[in-house]
Amino acid sequence: MRLTKFGHACVRIAHDDHVLVLDPGMFTQSEAVEGATAVLVTHEHADHVAVEHLRATDAPVFTIAAVARAIAEVAPDVSERVTVVRPGETFDVGVPVRAVGEKHAVIHPDYDRFDNSGYLLDLGDQRVFHPGDALTGPDEAVDLLLAPVCAPWLKIGEAIDFARAVGAPRSLAIHDRVYSDAGLGMADQHFRRLLGDDQEWVRLADGAELD
Repeated sequence: MRLTKFGHACVRIAHDDHVLVLDPGMFTQSEAVEGATAVLVTHEHADHVAVEHLRATDAPVFTIAAVARAIAEVAPDVSERVTVVRPGETFDVGVPVRAVGEKHAVIHPDYDRFDNSGYLLDLGDQRVFHPGDALTGPDEAVDLLLAPVCAPWLKIGEAIDFARAVGAPRSLAIHDRVYSDAGLGMADQHFRRLLGDDQEWVRLADGAELD
């Protein structure tokens, strides 16, 4: 497995002959989708899905019904390549994937909650979990958690407790465009101090690969 971190919540995972891209949104570099064999989208917010990225590849798109409807409205050409997945469903994108959860985390009680699905990817001897914008865990062992760091719906204590609850031996920071460099530095210190010796914390620059 080779994982590359792109802008904000996007990662690209190469495994065997498959290249999977998760959540290429408005903060994501265009090269993220190069060579993609499948694109997975957790929810409809613009920092997680951008039509121009979906149009830059001919790969099939796997996502929830709410995102499929939004794509159909603005990009019917892309809609032809969209497969809708349901909560709890296991599906095949070249590797087995399970959809986890149904709802976006609460931003404010006065807002309606958006639909959201995390994705648990089975990559041979490695299992990777991307939660999207939610703190809903997969309730099974994970080798690598793609861990949200900062968002209007998230405080640092919640983010750390989520990583603790998932219990992955390694967590990679995602959803990290909201804080300044100083804020991210403070977040890194808290994660490293509070996750403990048995849970490694990693944050990568955009375009960097995970060792």
